[in-house]
Amino acid sequence: MTSPPPPSPSVREVVRPAQDADLDSLYHLVLLDDDDHSYPYVIEMLARVFGYAKEKSYALACIVDSEGRVTLETASHDQVTRHQSQIHSFGADPRIERCHGSMSAIVERAP
Repeated sequence: MTSPPPPSPSVREVVRPAQDADLDSLYHLVLLDDDDHSYPYVIEMLARVFGYAKEKSYALACIVDSEGRVTLETASHDQVTRHQSQIHSFGADPRIERCHGSMSAIVERAP
């Protein structure tokens, strides 16, 4: 009777996922201007969502008002989309009667 062959060493193949370019990329979160939100609303929203001081929030509100858009942050895709959701769910400006919802923000890939 012959004994079975000795077990061969097991070979484990480790497959690493391809590096996802989006994981390393940075994105801009851009706030868009409209006429349905007041400066106090924008200042309060930026303070709550980002923790920005009143001075910085006011400066960003001035830029979005004069230029039609302002970059609020440059960060990972997860972070900017999380903040975008918070902006979009912030609600209407109670100071302006015609306001029916939140401000709009878009995500753009940083160059």
